[in-house]
Amino acid sequence: MTHANALPTIEDVASAAERLAPVAVRTPLISSPRLDEITGGRVFLKPEPLQRTGSFKFRGAYNRISRIPLDQRAGGVVACSSGNHAQGVAAAATLLGMPSVIVMPKDAPAMKRARTIAFGGEVVEYDRETDDRDAIADVIARERGAVFVPPYDDFYIIAGQGTVGLEIAQDLAALGIAPDVVIANASGGGLVSGIALAVKDRFPEARVMTAEPAGFDDHARSFRSGGRERNNRATGSICDALLAATPGRLTFEISSRIVGEGLSATDEEVARAVAFAFEELKIVVEPGGAVALAAVLAGKIDLRDKVAAVVLSGGNVDAEMFARCLAVA
Repeated sequence: MTHANALPTIEDVASAAERLAPVAVRTPLISSPRLDEITGGRVFLKPEPLQRTGSFKFRGAYNRISRIPLDQRAGGVVACSSGNHAQGVAAAATLLGMPSVIVMPKDAPAMKRARTIAFGGEVVEYDRETDDRDAIADVIARERGAVFVPPYDDFYIIAGQGTVGLEIAQDLAALGIAPDVVIANASGGGLVSGIALAVKDRFPEARVMTAEPAGFDDHARSFRSGGRERNNRATGSICDALLAATPGRLTFEISSRIVGEGLSATDEEVARAVAFAFEELKIVVEPGGAVALAAVLAGKIDLRDKVAAVVLSGGNVDAEMFARCLAVA
């Protein structure tokens, strides 16, 4: 494991795809006549709620944990997550015969906590406003001899998430279609930076963009300033999956070069997108998984006569929040 500061390439994404093939779902690209009608373009959706554990996070987690040498696996793994990375790590570790401990915020959705435990993870709670989750994880790692699995800023995590983009590129190429734009939700940036590696390799002219909750658009602001900007609050959006304070160091090194532009959507717009996915697509998408779709539905980008691929990144929403989103619409 000698990749602490290296950046993955398309070859590393391809290697991750090989490793994931026996265990991950190769989610389809789907389209919606209604969405094409609304946008005036041709929009393809990548539904990662259909992925193992209900989000794309399983891809990076399995790729990373499976690379741990056999003689370093006894202490298991530890991770910090509000839910989706937690479930991905717990499931991947269990598949590989390893214990896992997840440091999770107290305000994480109850369903994400319960599912993390069901996948085999042990949950340790912290307060987003007052506790240092990394310090808590560091103590656990030292005490147990566990390997820390970062949520996004890691060579193998980025490569694993990049398989989402690899599949998008392969499926569009098989249709003889080149995308004008690919939009992915961003928190720490592991997904969008990995996707960009794969998409830009096959389609160099395609634009890759982030989508973030309004008020938590640290990527968009960072692209404009050229440095890693921070959000000025840690809570306050229904998009619990997308509340990282700032873009990752490694992820931003990639995304600042080959992504470079971002969109945002308000909680109300996100709720409408969750409802749209339910009513029109028959897919359950959590708020944090629906921001890119929300930006498209709200007209934040002109897709007339364009081909777009939009990532629905996760579907782990509890019944109460899901009902709230449907009520807004």
